Amino acid sequence: MNRPPVLTDAQRAQALEKAKRSRTRRAEVKAAIRSGELTIKEVLDLSENDEAVSKMRIAELLESISGVGKVRAVAILDRLAISHTRRLLGLGIHQRQSLIKEFAIPRHDLHDGRLVVLSGPGGVGKSTVSQEIRKREDFWVSVSATTRSPRHTESHGHDYIFMSDEEFDRAISNGHFLEWASFAGARYGTPRQPVLDALSHGRDVLLEIDIEGAKQVKANWPDAVLVFLEPPTWEELVSRLEGRATDSPERRAERLALAQEEMAQSPFFDHILVNDQVEHVVASLIRLAHS
Repeated sequence: MNRPPVLTDAQRAQALEKAKRSRTRRAEVKAAIRSGELTIKEVLDLSENDEAVSKMRIAELLESISGVGKVRAVAILDRLAISHTRRLLGLGIHQRQSLIKEFAIPRHDLHDGRLVVLSGPGGVGKSTVSQEIRKREDFWVSVSATTRSPRHTESHGHDYIFMSDEEFDRAISNGHFLEWASFAGARYGTPRQPVLDALSHGRDVLLEIDIEGAKQVKANWPDAVLVFLEPPTWEELVSRLEGRATDSPERRAERLALAQEEMAQSPFFDHILVNDQVEHVVASLIRLAHS
């Protein structure tokens, strides 16, 4: 194995300066594509004669596009059969053409739907709100996957996608989830591709997920609208949790303690809605999706 060349102090300083200029140049290009000053095609054209740009990773470039973010960037690369680590200089002719075609139409002309995330403490009524939203043709409600066992009133594919621990592990490894988290001894996740498909067809999408999952979505999808659902009063929430016949007394006590912690997370969300009447909450969610 050949040893790396020994650089003089001057050569090392020169190499560090070149690396710094390259990082600065790539940051400029990413800022330009984020603001709309440059298109994907223009950046690809630049990469043919600009060494710093040519060495930029495709994923890094796509993440810089307004409204794309890490999750959608990965989904696009998977769909176009482009490696997540591929750099611009390594793109084949067909891959280059596919990327240009993917972003040929400005986003504001695509009429993509809006991603709305509904979260809040257990027992606040999120499922009831989701059931009402399901009745609307312009709104699509994501079905979460879970490793917990189904209740007698639940059906696979409608209430949840029930998975074994092994299936869930494989889904994580394959990048199948938009977000996932552990809760009450089980794991829950949002299948990514159905969400992307619904959005690209112009449908607003509702995710009914826990607070940890909501934070993951916001980190990867800044345009998502995060809504926190609060009970009219703390006493009413306690009454709902205490009245759950499917839970043991120990489990109800755990849920109450967790609900207190969850209520403290409301400032993280973009909007807070009080679940006084389901129809009012549904109307508010629709307004937020269209704002």
